[in-house]
Amino acid sequence: MRQTQPSRVSIGVLLIHGFTATPESVAILEAPLKAMGLPVSIPLLRGHGAISPEALRGVTFHEWLADVDAACRQLAEEAARIVIVGHSMGALLALHLAARYPGTVDSLVLAAPALRLSSLLAPGRPLHFMSVWLSALVKRWGLKPVFAGTDHLDCPGLYAWAPTDAILSLFELIRSMPPVLAEVHVPLLVLQNRHETTVLSDSVAMLCALAGTAPEEKSVFWLEHSEHQLFCDCERELAMRTVLAFVSGRLTSATASPCRYHS
Repeated sequence: MRQTQPSRVSIGVLLIHGFTATPESVAILEAPLKAMGLPVSIPLLRGHGAISPEALRGVTFHEWLADVDAACRQLAEEAARIVIVGHSMGALLALHLAARYPGTVDSLVLAAPALRLSSLLAPGRPLHFMSVWLSALVKRWGLKPVFAGTDHLDCPGLYAWAPTDAILSLFELIRSMPPVLAEVHVPLLVLQNRHETTVLSDSVAMLCALAGTAPEEKSVFWLEHSEHQLFCDCERELAMRTVLAFVSGRLTSATASPCRYHS
């Protein structure tokens, strides 16, 4: 990436949506971040946002990584340092960027990072060995969005299912993460739902244990009522304020707090 130019602002924010989602799932952050005078980028990942989930068939995590890489490089034209906010799979892509561009990525906000999924077929789960075999029989997996209650945003564009080959590529991305985490040394804020049904809370412990970031620069904020789409669900305002406070702190070079496991 290019060296810092005087015309660029100090901080920009890259927002990365999750698997089978769209930029609308993180859009609650866009206006307040721009109101802080920050350039914001929200790329649409390949295969997403189409009329049918069939658009995901044949798309791999390498293409999603290429999409966010291109968005990061473009945002670096406007900002010297970039805070990346990634939700679910987007958090994994954010970690890849932080490992790849340590001089450009300032810090990460990882919302429900999809390191450990509740599905028994996912990496690290008891039936993962069956996932490839099942893919020969099952060509699409149901992924109906779940919310904690009626007080949520519509989050248009969420797919209700995904092609199996795209699921397997997501699994490949998850398996790629341990060595990537070791190469991440930037400040981290993790937002995790304590009782959600998509990403296991074990993801937080894994992230804090394996990320190369110093312990005093890792911070965890627990949400008590939300389901997976936390920027659309009932605690979205709390999640938004937490992210904005972190980004504001990065603007003044504030240091993140140690990893905390609240009871």
